[in-house]
Amino acid sequence: MQVVARVCAIDIGKAGLVACVRVPHASRSDRRVQEVREYATVTPALLELADWLRVERVELVAMEATSDYWKPVFYLLEAEGFQCWLLNAKHVKNVPGRPKTDRLDAVWLAKVVERGMCQPSLVHPKPIRQLRDVTRYRRSLVREQTREKQRLEKTLEDAQIKLDSVISDLHGVSGRQMLQAMIDGQRDPRVLAEMARTSMRRKIPQLREALTGHFDDHHAFICATMLRRIDALAADIAELDAKVEELIAPFAQAVAKLDEITGVGVRSAQEIIAEIGVDMAVFPTAAHLVSWAKFSPIDATSAGRKKGNSTGKGNGWLAGALGEVVAGLARTNTFLGERYRRLARRRGK
Repeated sequence: MQVVARVCAIDIGKAGLVACVRVPHASRSDRRVQEVREYATVTPALLELADWLRVERVELVAMEATSDYWKPVFYLLEAEGFQCWLLNAKHVKNVPGRPKTDRLDAVWLAKVVERGMCQPSLVHPKPIRQLRDVTRYRRSLVREQTREKQRLEKTLEDAQIKLDSVISDLHGVSGRQMLQAMIDGQRDPRVLAEMARTSMRRKIPQLREALTGHFDDHHAFICATMLRRIDALAADIAELDAKVEELIAPFAQAVAKLDEITGVGVRSAQEIIAEIGVDMAVFPTAAHLVSWAKFSPIDATSAGRKKGNSTGKGNGWLAGALGEVVAGLARTNTFLGERYRRLARRRGK
C-alpha cells in the first residue's frame, strides 16, 4: 500500500477548524505520529497553520467540502504553495456507530487520505473561478429582472390592461413608450395605440382594445417603481457583460469553438466554460464529464428488480445554461433537433 508520507487533514467549520497532521515516526519506520491542533478561520490564524504545515513538511492537505467555509482555507493554503485536495463528504464518511467529534473527524480524514482511499474533487484554477463568480451573478440578476417583469405584467392584468397579449415584447420600444405614457397620466387608449412603431402599427385596432382598462394612479406608482428596478438591473447586467468579456478573453478560442454548436450562443458558451473550465484532461472520457455534471442516471438493481434512482444533485448553474441551449436547439431543423423530437415522442419532453 502506497502511503502519503506527510499529510494534513482539516475539519472545517465557520469560525474554527481542526487540523490533523500525520507524519512518519522519527525512529520506527512502521509507526506514524499524529498531532491535532485547532485554529480560527481568520487570516492570521490560517497563516499560522501554513507555517506549522511548512515546519512539518506536509506534502498534501485535504479537507471536506463544507458549505462555502472551505474556500478561504483552500485558497489561502493553495496560494502558500501547498497541494490541496477538496473531498466529497459522501466519499469519506466515517463508520456509523462510532463516536463523532471534530478531532476524530480530522484524524479519520487524515487516515483515509494517506492511504489513497479517496479522490479529489474538481477545483478550477483562479481565472476560471473569477469568471464563474461573474457569470453566476449575471445569471442571478437576469433571473431577478425576469421576475420583476413578470410582476409588472401581473400589475397590468390587475388594471385590465392586456398589452402583453398583443405585443410580444412588452419592454420593446413601442411597449415601453406606452407604459411610460400611462405612468405619466395618459389613459386614452386611442392616443396610446398610435405610439406603435413599424410593423406593430398593423395591430392598432387590437392595441386600442388591449389598452382599455382601469389603469389609475395606484397602478402608475407601482409600475414606475418596477420600471426603475428593471432599468437598474439592466445597467448592472450590462456592466457584468463587459466584465465577462474581459475575463473570457484568454479563452476566446474555446468560446468560438462552442459557438459553432447549434443552439449554443456566445453567452451560453461563456457560462459553460465558467462551470466546466477549458482543461478537459481532468475528465478521462466524455462519460466522466457527463457523470460529474450529474446527467447520467444511476443504475440501481436489486434481486432482479430495477429501482427508481435519480441522477443526484449536480451543478444547477450548468444545468440552467444547458437547459436554455436545448430549448433553442429543439426548435431547429438540424440533426440534434430532430433527435430531440424523436426521443421526446417516446420519453416525453
